[in-house]
Amino acid sequence: MVGNSGSGKTTTGRALAARLGVPFLELDSIFHLPGWQERPLDEFRAETAAMAAGDGWVIDGNYSRVRDIVWARADTVVVFDLSRRDLMRQLLGRTLRRSLTREELWNGNREPVTNFWRLDPNKSIVRWAWVNYEKYRQRYRDAAADPANAHLRFIFVTSRAEVLELLDGLGAG
Repeated sequence: MVGNSGSGKTTTGRALAARLGVPFLELDSIFHLPGWQERPLDEFRAETAAMAAGDGWVIDGNYSRVRDIVWARADTVVVFDLSRRDLMRQLLGRTLRRSLTREELWNGNREPVTNFWRLDPNKSIVRWAWVNYEKYRQRYRDAAADPANAHLRFIFVTSRAEVLELLDGLGAG
């Protein structure tokens, strides 16, 4: 499951994994240590490889640092390719909810309210999603066209309705 922040990767990934009866891994959960510190690369790759070594799984995240590990073992890549408007609507709602409720994400980390006014994309998930919107869209279009990825089936979902169709097709609606 790949795509921009707030596109629905994790929610859909969890539902898909539950339907398939396989483990689910949100890469953010093992990458971000307490205090938003980054896990050392060798540890991040080792943990990702341990999960990807299984017979079945759903992994979500855009980390190029481990893409080779995940995609070498994957058979399908679901790409969340929502319109910028739909993406930002989802992301703003999710970020507001998480900020107000102080929901723990991973390892004690919480979304800061400053996500709504900081301009530095490295300090604001909202700004990150806006600035990286075209980069993610192009990255996965290019990946789908790359002969090196011919072993993968790419499924592009462009709306919430298509996400529901994907899950309904697996009996997980």
